[in-house]
Amino acid sequence: MASLLLAVIYVAFISLGLPDAMLGAAWPSMSQDLGAPLSWAGGISMVISAGTIVSALLSDRMTLRFGTGKVTVISVGLTAAALAGFSIAPNYWVMMAFAIPYGLGAGGVDAALNNYVAIHYESKHMSWLHAMWGLGMLTGPYVMGYALGRGQGWGWGYRYIAIIQVVLTAMLIASLPLWKQRKSGAEPAESSESAESGKPAKAEPAARKPLGFRGVLRIRGAKEILMMFFCYCAAEQTAMLWASSYMVLGNGIDKTTAAMWASFFGIGITVGRVLSGFLTMRFGDPTMIRIGQSVMFIGLVVLFIPLPAHAGTITGLMLVGLGCAPIYPCVIHSTPAYFGEDKSQAIVGMQMAFAYTGSMLMPPLFGLLAQTISISLFPWFLLACLAIMVVMHESLRRKCGDALSA
Repeated sequence: MASLLLAVIYVAFISLGLPDAMLGAAWPSMSQDLGAPLSWAGGISMVISAGTIVSALLSDRMTLRFGTGKVTVISVGLTAAALAGFSIAPNYWVMMAFAIPYGLGAGGVDAALNNYVAIHYESKHMSWLHAMWGLGMLTGPYVMGYALGRGQGWGWGYRYIAIIQVVLTAMLIASLPLWKQRKSGAEPAESSESAESGKPAKAEPAARKPLGFRGVLRIRGAKEILMMFFCYCAAEQTAMLWASSYMVLGNGIDKTTAAMWASFFGIGITVGRVLSGFLTMRFGDPTMIRIGQSVMFIGLVVLFIPLPAHAGTITGLMLVGLGCAPIYPCVIHSTPAYFGEDKSQAIVGMQMAFAYTGSMLMPPLFGLLAQTISISLFPWFLLACLAIMVVMHESLRRKCGDALSA
């Protein structure tokens, strides 16, 4: 049963990543059909991000009331409905309306599943699950390209993903008894790893009230781990959005080559998370985070080196992606150990909110800096995010390090 539920969660993570890169891939066609200026894609993206922040902040309250299984079902169902709405939207403003349930659903399932896996599964599964998200994120644009290439239009691209989400919702509904078995029963619920390995069972946390925003911030070490998430996602999303422009405007690389090379950052994250899953069998979460930060730093240094044929640029981006790979999943997985399982859902929800806030605000901020000063600030901006992240991690270790061995 534990393995079956894990398989469902793996599929859910792939599905979670599928629509994430589709808007950018489809927008050149969508903007014409919807009669919207090219820049208006940012409005849809910001509404989605705002929805994810709201649902992430409410995740602790919702999970306490309904349980992880039901929250996941409702969230994926909302996402499926929103994507179906995208596929038939007649104008931009209807797209904006459907972006609200899409953001609410995506944030809800993200926070609920990340905390559940952090509590019930080993760190390797967290890394591999986020690799599955990367696989979904890389696959989504190909689905859209398939629909556009066959002359079906961008609506069918969203429709295909909506159908997948509907199927996943049905799978999650069928899996609800598995979630309930973990929550209730004659004996305390075990983690799947405990059930399979014979380790001592983990009892479910006692009933409590939602902590709320202020309650989380009062917890020792919470501010540090939240700032780590903000800075990590600021760096990741800035790299994803501006890497190609940096190569073209800052290094004189042609647009076609830059577009191809920019994908190496995302490939580095996905491949790195597969490798990280194996490394977590040997190293603890804090060590994996430090390894990731070190590799990121090396990659940023390489970006400054003027190697022949722009080899430093492509190598640096790949290394930055590889360095990013273990940080996000290992920070989430370490959260219950640092703060306790009874507080982890509230903190993970706040982490998601800070992550989406960093993703929403910092890439546009860098765009403003690039426009007013220079695109060459790209590696310096990422280095600043990394430096703050390192300081916050080491401060967290000093305050809460006894709870988690390195």
